[in-house]
Amino acid sequence: MKKLRSLIMACVASTLAYTGIADDIAVDNCGKPLVFETVPERIVVHDMNMADMAFALELQDRMVGLTGITGWYKTSPEFDKLRGDIPELAPKYPTIENLISVEPDLFFAGWYYGMRPGGEVTPDTLAPFGIKTMILTESCVHQDKNRPVASMDLLFEDVLRLGKVMNVEDRAANLVADWKVELASIEAQTADLDRLRVFLLDGPADAPFTAGRFAIPDAMIAAAGGQNVTHDLDTSWGRTSWEAVAAANPQFLVLLDYQTGNGAADTFRFLQEHPVISQIDAVKNEHWIGLRYEELTPGPANIYAIKKMAKAMHPELN
Repeated sequence: MKKLRSLIMACVASTLAYTGIADDIAVDNCGKPLVFETVPERIVVHDMNMADMAFALELQDRMVGLTGITGWYKTSPEFDKLRGDIPELAPKYPTIENLISVEPDLFFAGWYYGMRPGGEVTPDTLAPFGIKTMILTESCVHQDKNRPVASMDLLFEDVLRLGKVMNVEDRAANLVADWKVELASIEAQTADLDRLRVFLLDGPADAPFTAGRFAIPDAMIAAAGGQNVTHDLDTSWGRTSWEAVAAANPQFLVLLDYQTGNGAADTFRFLQEHPVISQIDAVKNEHWIGLRYEELTPGPANIYAIKKMAKAMHPELN
């Protein structure tokens, strides 16, 4: 009887493993479980920063499409080489038709990173087509205002989540471990330095678009030895006023560089000609750095960007 029971249990276990039920993959997704019965074989990734995460995990052979790349950015030769022949399904935000045309198992995107609350493409609208959505953690604040303030875990945890879902956990863990060592080294160098007041600007505008306390640049600025003057902004990315920026009198500027025209230099010229902002310390002292989009949104480029920022803010580190 014991042998028969053991045989039955072995058969059940074998059947469960074959169907994937015994090996469900579950990760947190903005506070809710995202569960896969099997490892996704066909994925679509939105935006350069999330594409860089997938490239870092060497997932190109399972990427059947990208969205939101060429409509806004000039890509680097390194990005183009890693992308290879992966097609871009939409230059900006995708439609449902764009996505279902390649029959993906997984869409990796975020709120205002390929999806808008109440828009055409959301986890709920994709679910009937068998497409599961992994949401960029930084963007979860748009659905839940009780999120913790930004930290570099926004990068680390998303890479670990993607690694777990795609069955490359060791690769993800090694990447994150290396990044944490690099980050700790930078933070050790900046720990005892004066904290500069820093303002990040995403291009010229009537009302400045910048990073609040839920956006990863807030944590990056802190790691580089600064303090984000818009830390009190109750969002990830959002608008403030020029008057508020002038009152904070930033000592250093981080200018988002889309690599079009003269890039960040054009933005700095705009500030030099601005009737109010031209008088702040950072503009008068020409103390600024231009960083690319993928360096200022959660992705593998963040750690090196912190290092560049720290050296630009604190010349004594060079």
